[in-house]
This record gives sequence, structure tokens and C-alpha cells, in this order.
Amino acid sequence: MPNAPTKRSGSYSLSLSLSASKSQSQETLKAFENNKHKLFENLRAELESDPKDLQATQNKSTKSPKEPRLFPLDEDKGLNNAGDFRSKDCIELLKLADIVVTNPPFSLFREYVAQLVEYKKKFLIVAHQNCITYKEVFPLIKDKKIWLGYGFKGGAGHFINYHYEDYATASDHKEGMIRVSGVTWVTNLTHKKRTEILETIASYKKNPEQYPKYDNYDAINVDKTIEIPLDYDGVMGVPITFLDKHNPKQFEIVALGIVGSVDFTCNKKMEVLDKFGNSTGKFTFNAKGTLYRKFNPHTDKTPAFKDCESGELYSSIYARILIRKIAEVDELRKLEFEKM
Repeated sequence: MPNAPTKRSGSYSLSLSLSASKSQSQETLKAFENNKHKLFENLRAELESDPKDLQATQNKSTKSPKEPRLFPLDEDKGLNNAGDFRSKDCIELLKLADIVVTNPPFSLFREYVAQLVEYKKKFLIVAHQNCITYKEVFPLIKDKKIWLGYGFKGGAGHFINYHYEDYATASDHKEGMIRVSGVTWVTNLTHKKRTEILETIASYKKNPEQYPKYDNYDAINVDKTIEIPLDYDGVMGVPITFLDKHNPKQFEIVALGIVGSVDFTCNKKMEVLDKFGNSTGKFTFNAKGTLYRKFNPHTDKTPAFKDCESGELYSSIYARILIRKIAEVDELRKLEFEKM
């Protein structure tokens, strides 16, 4: 990575290095050393540019050329937004980027991803796992415009921060860092994991009772990715964590299992039950706009909803992604072999 410019003999120098930790392969280190001159030349050109040339179309205060900065960031007039990714300066900086790697504010994640897509940038950014279900983000995943990168171990990332104490209850604390749970990488860069073939020993034909159908959509419910039956050709509802294993050549993403993303086959009025299965006097339609299935007293602890008309009990389902198998494992293996 580029280190800060240092002053030497009245001029400025820029050093480039890549961590030689054990996690870095020799192949990666060699490739970086062979190509870092390209990055150096680009950065040096920016450092030596007159800031007035970089902002010729903007009305900015003049900076001294003797103060090397990759890009002078000022606020838009009257908006107090210097450094905001939506400001004119930051957008100009974005236009210069080949790849964006950052940790954007989660509250503005939708807007930030939209900007990266608009400017057709390659990126690798940190995100909360729930971003998958955002109505602005899921269509991009479905259309293969973005996907998940290599996830953090245990779904938790460590970030350098000397201003906040780490209150995480987990044991894997690191000095000078805070632990943030439920995070992942989102990217549009191709990586090896995206082409891995999912193989399971689960079978719908042998254990159909393990895969109950939803009451309001023609699909079976699958509780774990490892339990996806590869002998089932219809639509399946799988946990959102499936995206970490998604191979677009093996499975098609059909929809997100919530109202607005899928058309439910019925619209039952239901009473909401408490965690003990007792009446609450509160009512909803279609289990609050999600997929649901009939309550099974042998596998479910308590029902979550009761049909107001028939009195039938139902179980709620955690967020589901609806998928369909589009290729057999043997077909994909054959294609892999032909490429060798």
C-alpha cells in the first residue's frame, strides 16, 4: 500500500510496500513488486499536479503547490460537507479511482452502493449482513451486479479504533481494535469462492417431510445451506447466509421472500401470538409480509400466528432467499475439467 509522502532534499518521495505477513502468498508479493511502478507513477503524477488544475471547473481557494496532497477536499458552498462521498470533490476523486476499498457508514450504505454502481466502479466494501435484504440492494445481487466477497471469520470484523472501548462479549479481542459482529464484504470483483460448487448429501426424494412447503408461496423451506437438496428442481427458500456459498452457474436467485419482492399466493388475516403461543389481540396479513408454513408440534417450539378464519397455527420463517437449481454438479465438474 502507498505510505505517506516524506520530505527529502527539498522534494517529496513516495514509498510503496505490501505487508510481508504469512498470510501473503509469494505469488501475490511478486506480482505487487512487478507492478507497483504503475501505481507509483499514477500517484506521483497526482502529487506533482497543481491543485488548481485538478479543480479547474470548481470555484475553490488556491492551495500552495508545495503542499503535496492527492486531492484537495473542500466543502460545497454552504453545505459543510467536506469529505462527504456525495460532495463534488469526493465525486471527482471517485472518478479517478480504479478500485474502491472502504468501510462506508452503514446508515448510508444504500446510497453509497448506488453511487458506485452509477459510476461503474469496481469495489470491495464492508457491509452489515442485513444489507442483503435491502430493497435497493437485493435487485443488484439478483441481477449479478454485486455479490458477497470472502466473509469475516465468524461474521465478525476487527477495526482499528483507539477512541472506543471494545465491549464485545466474544473472546477474540485484539489490542487497539474493536470487534463488530454481523459484517461481511460486498464486491463486484470476481473471486475464486464465487465459482465453488456446492455439494450436499441432502435429498428431497428420500426425506420430503424435512422440507415443508410454504403456505403462501410454491416453494419448499430449507433451514440450512448444507441441507439444500440437490435432487429438487423447484423453488427453494434458503437462509440469507446462502449467498456466501452462491455459485451463479449452479443456482438462480428468484426473489427475496418478503412482500414487495414476491407475489404471495394468498393473503390470510392472522393473529400474532406471543413467544409462548398465546393470543396478543394484534393482527396482521401474511405473517407480517413474509413466507410462512404450518406449525409442526414435533419440530417447532411454539406457533407464531393463528389463522383468524380457520384457527390453524403457523410458524414464522426467518428471512429467506428463493433460489432454483439451474445446473447439476456433474455438469459443472465437466465444465471445470474442460477448462483445465
